[in-house]
Amino acid sequence: MKLKRIFIGSLVLLALIVGVSVFAQVKRPYHNGSVWNIAFIRMKPGMETAYLNYLAGPWKAEQEASKKEGLILSYKVVGAEGHSPTDWNLMLMTEYKDLATMEANEDKGDALVQKVIGNDEKQRQGYRDRLEIREVMGNRLAREIVLEPRSK
Repeated sequence: MKLKRIFIGSLVLLALIVGVSVFAQVKRPYHNGSVWNIAFIRMKPGMETAYLNYLAGPWKAEQEASKKEGLILSYKVVGAEGHSPTDWNLMLMTEYKDLATMEANEDKGDALVQKVIGNDEKQRQGYRDRLEIREVMGNRLAREIVLEPRSK
């Protein structure tokens, strides 16, 4: 009876080892790409030009400085049609190499914003001013998935 248990246990262990080694050899048809911080914004009616002026000025200056310092890879502004008063109509996208780099550079990013935009009080005043012209509908972190070419 004891010998039978050892034999069955050995077979189960062997099956697990073979299964794990086969699983480890599976080639995924993709790899992880960069990480995007995406802000969903609703520009208030009649305030589109005011908000886009802000984006073309201080926001862009901050993004360009971050890019120059190597804190971000790129940034984008994407407009969309809102279908209801609760829909976003603008996406602000900032691309980072990966999550680890994004998190490791938080202090450098904060120092850069202080230099480009101003001290904490000036930044808070900017947030208060922008409340009049836009609403932040949400924020998401997303990872780009890079698809590999299909093998024939």
